[in-house]
Formats: sequence, C-alpha cells, structure tokens
Amino acid sequence: MTTSTRDNDAAQALLEAYRTRQTVAPLTENIPDLDVEGAYGIQLAQVQAWKVEGRAVKGHKVGLTSRAMQVQLGVDQPDFGHLMDDMFFADTDPIKAGRFISPKVEPEFAFVLGKSLTGPGVTAAETLSAIDYVVGALEIIDSRITDWKIKLADTIADNASSGGVVLGSRPVKPADLDLRTTGVNLSKNGELVASGAGGAVLGSPLNAVVWLANTLGSLGVTLEAGSIILPGSMTAAVAAGPGDTISASFARGLGTVTANFAN
Repeated sequence: MTTSTRDNDAAQALLEAYRTRQTVAPLTENIPDLDVEGAYGIQLAQVQAWKVEGRAVKGHKVGLTSRAMQVQLGVDQPDFGHLMDDMFFADTDPIKAGRFISPKVEPEFAFVLGKSLTGPGVTAAETLSAIDYVVGALEIIDSRITDWKIKLADTIADNASSGGVVLGSRPVKPADLDLRTTGVNLSKNGELVASGAGGAVLGSPLNAVVWLANTLGSLGVTLEAGSIILPGSMTAAVAAGPGDTISASFARGLGTVTANFAN
C-alpha cells in the first residue's frame, strides 16, 4: 500500500495534532475522494513514524462493530487500528487527561493470543484455539478530528480513533466464557451509565477477531502470538475528563476495570 504526497501531508497533520493537542478539520472535507485504501495508507504512515520514534505495535483494535455505528457511517464492515506499546495503562492507575483531546471510554473484552493467526481463511474455531486468555478492558477512544465530525475515512486515517487501553488483571480462558452473553455494567463517578453484553459486537466478539485476522492477512500481516486484540465496545461510549472515574464491572470472573482520569 503506497501513500501519495497528499495522503502523507494528511498523516503529518494528524501526527502534529497528537503533539499539539490541536484538532484538524475532517480529512474528507479537504480530500473529498479519500477512500478506505487511502485512509489506511494515512494510518500506516503514522504507524511507521511511531516505529521510527522507537514505539512498537502491541496489538490491534476493531471498531465499528455495532450495527448502529455501521448504519450511522453508512458502512457494512468494521475498521481496524493499531495499538502501540505506550497506549496501555494499568488498572486504577492515574491517567493524565491532558494526554487526550476529547476522550471517551468503552468497555470491551481484550483477547491475548497464545498462537499466531494468519489469514485469509481463518475460521472461528481456529481463532478461539489461538486465544490464550481474555481480560476485561476499557478502551479510551479519542479523535484528532475537530468535534468528532468523522466519516469512515476520517476515523480510519485517525488510527480508528484510538487513544489508550486499560487492561484488567483477571485472566479467564475463553472456553470458560460465553462471549455473546457475558455482560458488563459501565459506571461514571459511581453512577451506572450503560449496560451491555458481548453479543453487541458483531453477534459475538470472536467474529471481530476473525474479521481482523483475515483482513490483515490479505495485506500480508500476521496477528502474532502475544498480541492484544480489542474486538469492539459492548456499550455506547461515555465521555471522560479530568477528575472522572470510569469503571466497567464484567460478569463471569472478569472483575472490574477502572480508569482514573487525573487533573
């Protein structure tokens, strides 16, 4: 996948938005013909820049896994982004809110692979056998696009609106979970704000990992053993800011995961 000068300029603008915490106008306003392939080229140009800085890819996230979001953006499939090693935070540790621009938090499973997955042609059974364990997680999404005014190409180019990840500390084997019916309660500052279950994620979050493995496989990329995969949110996202505490209480032994946003 090659990146044009125009798309490289867009990647540089997004990289600058990370550095300055100043948003940019929707890319699709300035590049009206920006398609999915071009948007992934912009995303990958940023990933390459981060690697040059010494950062490493630790996993991937899948976005747009709910039917409501797909309808809203007029798409019929998910998208993906890269999770870099410095995006991860320990459960309950303070997180500097100023690191982000306009963060929102979503409760998700996090799958840790024990075996590599190389698509295309990966099946659900192969994917399940490759997952070593599952933990609860909170994904912090953020947008370098002003006011979250995003179309599909905007969010793909902006690394699928990735921000950060808080991982839980209670690993559970996937065979011990019904991923579709395992539920979660999401709370903000002690008040319940949303509830959901794994079935909200493409019918089963396992389907998101299958899609990711096969999509990346067609691009010549393997999901390596040890990778952390976020398959998509189980509820709507909740906005977060300085002083907020967001907690997700998962069923079936996964425990509670908390993000504390420091002033």
